[in-house]
Formats: sequence, structure tokens, C-alpha cells
Amino acid sequence: MKTYLIKIKAYIIKHKIISAIFFIGILFLGYWGYGKLTSTTGETQYITTTVQKGTIVSSVTASGQVESSNQIDLKTRATGQIVYVGAKAGDIVKKGKTLFSLDARDAQQAVRNAQTSLETAKLDLEKFQQPPDSVAVLVIKKAIADAEASKLDAEKAITDAYRALLNTSVVASPVNSSDTQTAPTISGTYIKDKEVVITISVYQTGNGAYFNATSVPVGVVSGSGNVTTVTPQPIGDSGLYIKFATASSNQSNWIITLPNKSATTYNANYTTYQDAIDNQKKVDDTADLTIAQNNKSLNDLYQPDALTLRTKQLAVKQAQDTLSNDQIVLSDYYVIAPFDGIIASVTGKVGDTASGTLGTIITNQEIALLSMNEVDVAKIKLGQKATITFDAIPDLSMTGSVVEIDTIGTVSQGVVSYSVKIAFDTEDAQVKPGMSVSASIITDSKTDVLLVPSSAIKTQGTTKYVQIFSTPLAAPLAGSQGTPSVIAPNQIAVETGLTDDTNTEIISGLKEGDQIVSRTITSTTTTTKAPTTTSLLGGAGARGLGGGGGGGNFGR
Repeated sequence: MKTYLIKIKAYIIKHKIISAIFFIGILFLGYWGYGKLTSTTGETQYITTTVQKGTIVSSVTASGQVESSNQIDLKTRATGQIVYVGAKAGDIVKKGKTLFSLDARDAQQAVRNAQTSLETAKLDLEKFQQPPDSVAVLVIKKAIADAEASKLDAEKAITDAYRALLNTSVVASPVNSSDTQTAPTISGTYIKDKEVVITISVYQTGNGAYFNATSVPVGVVSGSGNVTTVTPQPIGDSGLYIKFATASSNQSNWIITLPNKSATTYNANYTTYQDAIDNQKKVDDTADLTIAQNNKSLNDLYQPDALTLRTKQLAVKQAQDTLSNDQIVLSDYYVIAPFDGIIASVTGKVGDTASGTLGTIITNQEIALLSMNEVDVAKIKLGQKATITFDAIPDLSMTGSVVEIDTIGTVSQGVVSYSVKIAFDTEDAQVKPGMSVSASIITDSKTDVLLVPSSAIKTQGTTKYVQIFSTPLAAPLAGSQGTPSVIAPNQIAVETGLTDDTNTEIISGLKEGDQIVSRTITSTTTTTKAPTTTSLLGGAGARGLGGGGGGGNFGR
């Protein structure tokens, strides 16, 4: 072995370049192999996030220009008979004044009904969350106690029926069936509640005649006493007593069989006993169900069911949404001055059926005229707030409100567009007629709702779902975007609500703190061509090792 190592050393010294290339190749292959073993290339990685509560604001954007004209048409979004006109041409009106009212009795009734439904839902939720009523608790506990008592009564009925069966016509019979002696009288009630055969043995002592009681099974009944014709003597602790017809010790031994199956009342007593057994099962089943139901009711009083609580909370939320929608519908029956101004014209009169423009108002406020597509305009309502920016004045941002929405669109090259006017809340000298504007109109907003990244929402047909792991994934390692997992996540169906640029509201299907998959990274494994070092080992290096110069000695 030592000689072999010396030869290797000599070869390395003599062939330094080839040896260096060989060892570099070994190092490269080792590094490459380690990388292959530890690399996650080709594995699916998951970027996760948690469901959180927050505020979401939904908006639509549009562009247009600052109007040179500041006249606005006064229109109603509802249809109905005009019942009130609050201004005439030339009147100066303040923002918020009611200019026209339509017959809104149906809409008002809908609002009142929605208010009642909301109050009912709130009371139901409040009642559900109230501490348990003492009377209700007592009623439930009494029902449980009554059910338990019924089980005890049914059990006692069996005991009583069995005892009556065992005490069926208790008599003493001679051991010798041909014996004609008068049998003792048996009294009392057998209380051992076991079938038994009692043997009464009579014997003589110096003090007179005595009897001894034994039983089969052994030990059920035992005892002794005087043979007397006067006072009944107890037969042990069985509950039975015996009074003999004669005090002589020469009389027969006697047998008492319990139950007495030859008695005429035995069959009736046996039927009663079997009925008691059958009845107990029915009573127990009914009582157990009553006890379970009332225990659940009692538990619910102290610990309200989470699912029921959530259902009642959702009922309040739905009632609030219904009321809000009905109030919006009701507001459509009134035309309100969108700003301070002068009434330029009034065309609607009391008794007319409202349709289209009812008048016009002139204002000193600046107006932005926007063009919107049919999808976005369906989300817009009068009075909604907007943020306005200007291409020519990048540092200026103003707020305003929607004051006019076209009811009839304009078709251009097959595309339908609608004009929307926004009145500025303030004035700025920098803003000039004709300037280009961009507006973001807030269509809805919600606070304290469950939010997830919109990228986490997947769609399959009409169902929306998110991906979630049964066991939450660990945090990604340093330098990694996500966490690899050989187990695929589960799909959980969700109901979604509002959506903004980045987040989506979750109405049902998830709870706060749940870990969900926000993005999936699927890598592909690539095959790298063998490096030139490998060819050196099989080419020039191989030739050097196999022959040439001192290589021959190494080969041997």
C-alpha cells in the first residue's frame, strides 16, 4: 500500500498539469453533485399570506376635461308623479335644497320595512348574546330532572314487577310429595329479588323443635328459628315468615319455590314483568333524547354556538345592506341642488310624470365632464365622491361629487359611452376650462372586513376558491421566494365582495388568521451539458494516465 502511494505521489509531481486538471474536475463534480442534492429547482414553491381585517375602497376611473359651461341638468333617477316643486326659474338656491319630489310612498314603505327588519335582526342577535335567563335555565333543568326521574321510575317498575312475580302465591310444599301433613303458613314479602328454592328442615333438640332454612343457590336465604304454631318466625332475612301447623319435630321437611310457577296468577305476573322491561327501553330512549337535547340547550345558553352567532351577525349585516340600498332607492325620488346656484329653468310641474330633465341650474363652480364606458357607469350614483387630478398641474389634487349622469349613451364605432359631470368642492385659479382631468370615483367602501390579495382568488366555472394547506407552511428560507411542498394545497370555496386594485373582500369561507396561497412558483429543471473538464478526463488526461512517459509505471 505504501509503495502504491509513493507511485501516486511521483506521478502527481511528474504530471502537475494533468493532476491539477484532474483534481479541479473532482472538485467541480462534487460541487455540482451537492448542488443537485440540495437544490429546490423543479419543486413547486408556494408564497403564502394570512387573511386579515381592514378597509377596502372600490372605485372606478375616468378621464375628461374641465367644462367651459357650468350649467347642469336637473334629472331624476326614478320614475313617478311629481308631488312637489321647490323652486322656479331665477331662484337662488343653496346646496342640498330639495327642488323636486316624486311620489315615493312605495320606496318609503320599503325603507320602513328594512328598518324594522334591521331592528328585529339586532334584537335577535342581542337576545342570543344575553346571559341566560334564570327561568329558562330552571325550565331546562326541570326537564332534565323529569327525564332522569322517568328512567328511575321505569327501573323501579321492573323491580316491583319482578318482586311481585317472585311473590306469586308463596307456599310451602312437603319434600315428599306423598306426605299428607298440613303445610306451614308462609307470610310476608320476599325481598331478595332472586329466584330461589328454600328448604325448611325440622329437627328436635333438648329445648324443643327447631327449623333450619337453607337455599339453592347457596347463601341467598339462611337462618333458623323455633317451630311454633303461634307466632310466625322469620325465615332468615328473606322477608318471609313461617308458622307451622304442628309443633312436632316429626313433621316433614318443607320446600318453598320462588317464583311459584304452578300458581294460577304466575302467567299474569310474568306478563306484567316483561311489559315493564319493554317499557323501560322506550322510556330510556325517550328520556336520553330529552336529556341530550336539554343539555345542548343549556350549554347553548351559556356558550352560544359560534356558527349560529355568525349566522345572526350576517343577518344583521344583510339587513343593514338592504336598508342602505332601499335608502339609496328612496333618494332617487328627490332632486337635490348639487351646489349653490341659480335655477335657470323649470320644466317639471306638480302632477307630471317625471321623465328626463326637470330643469337646469347654473353655478360658479367648475365642472369636469368625463366619458365612461357602460360597465363603469352602472356603478356610479349621484353624490358619490371623487378625487380629481390634472395633467397640466401634477401637484394639484381636488375633490368633487357626481352631479349628473347621462341616462342615454352615445354610440361611436360600436362603443357606448356615457357623460358624467363632477362638481369641484373647491376652486383653484390654476384650473382652466378645457384642461384634461382624471377622476377616481369611490363607488363603495367597507371597514373591518376580511381581505386577501386578489391574486389568491382562483376561479373554476362559477365557483371562486382559494388554496389552503391543512398544516400551515413554514416561513421560506433566506434567499427563497416561497416554501416548497410535495403536498398540494386544498381548494376552499369562498364568497367575495368588493375588490380594489390589490385586495378582495371575503364574505364567507375563511376566517381571520387563515394562511392561504397568494402565488405559486413552478420551476423547471434544466439539463446542463457535461463541462469540458469531463472531456479532459476522458481525452488527453486519459491518454496521459494510460501511457506516455512515466505514466506506464503508474498504470502498473
